Amino acid sequence: MNVFREAARVLNNAFVKEWKASGKKVVGYTCSYVPDEVLHAGGILPYRLRGFGAEGMTIGDTYFGPFICSLPKCMLQLAGQGDFDFLDGAIITPGCDSMRRIDECWRTMAADAKAHMPPFFFHFGVPHKYADFTVAWFKQEILRLIRAIEGHFASRIDDDRLKESIRLYNRTRSLMSRLEGYRSADEPRITGADTLAVALASTAMQREKYADMLEQFLARLERDAPAIRGRRRLMLVGSASDDVELMRLIEGERALVVADTICFGSRAQANLVEEAGDPIEALSRRYLSLFDCPRMYGRYEQRLESIAARAEQAKVDGVILQNIRFCDLHGAENGLLERDLEAKGIPCLRLEREYGQLVESGRMKMRIDAFLERLAQERPQ
Repeated sequence: MNVFREAARVLNNAFVKEWKASGKKVVGYTCSYVPDEVLHAGGILPYRLRGFGAEGMTIGDTYFGPFICSLPKCMLQLAGQGDFDFLDGAIITPGCDSMRRIDECWRTMAADAKAHMPPFFFHFGVPHKYADFTVAWFKQEILRLIRAIEGHFASRIDDDRLKESIRLYNRTRSLMSRLEGYRSADEPRITGADTLAVALASTAMQREKYADMLEQFLARLERDAPAIRGRRRLMLVGSASDDVELMRLIEGERALVVADTICFGSRAQANLVEEAGDPIEALSRRYLSLFDCPRMYGRYEQRLESIAARAEQAKVDGVILQNIRFCDLHGAENGLLERDLEAKGIPCLRLEREYGQLVESGRMKMRIDAFLERLAQERPQ
């Protein structure tokens, strides 16, 4: 577990340094809709960009302005400080409008500073709907990304390599599904904080090594981990959260996050890629079918039913609907989810927060404690 925690806590961790020392390339990306398999097939380490660890906001505020989600601002702050200088490339997606703006803000910041610009910088378009015509368009966008990677890094990404990468990533998704089972069991064997650390490690480690370590970890968890009893079972929904300490704050000594739909957590591990047929077609369909993010239009009812079904399956006592301040997508949808989940008899707490080091822990803890008191009255154990 300590190895996973370290990989989740340190941006330029020991695994990244080892990979770079061997002469291999690292490419960061901003959103879970980027197909890792494409980078892996090209012999590149896929690295999910995060803003965790930014202690100031001078660079982020300069280029983004004050009234915008603090996640992309923290990411730009780290880029401007040189914390991402180990990257050989970056892929920016329109996950939301704030994330889309990293593309122009990073370019402008790097031009002003005359530094901190990765040699490979690529804007990767992702449709906002799932339909046959958007899948066809997304397939062409993946092909455009492949051609750009092959041209810049002098690598070869063919169908055989893609299929090999797909099998490997499907293996780790299946292993993560087992981990989710241990977390959401009647007697959980792992906390939500540690589950998040394991998931975060997958975004910053060589996938082959990660898969082997995860398999060993699951065997030990099954054999040795004691059951966790006597805590309120919570589900975490909403904005991107890669802060293990925030998860620990939510859990404290009285609660356990036994399920989530956050994109650094179980959402990114959902659904396997079809291993037969055209691999690019299969990647297009798998990634574009991830409708749990409200960036995907026309899927609110499916998201609502998915959350309600997961809450029932994990036997949660309540749902925490959190969003980063100025997150238009989750901030707006959480209001609808609160109304509709409460109507289904699922207690909800809405929390607005800042990102990372900027989280106001005292206020958050007070709100969570009050929610746990409500659950104690409405759902006595």
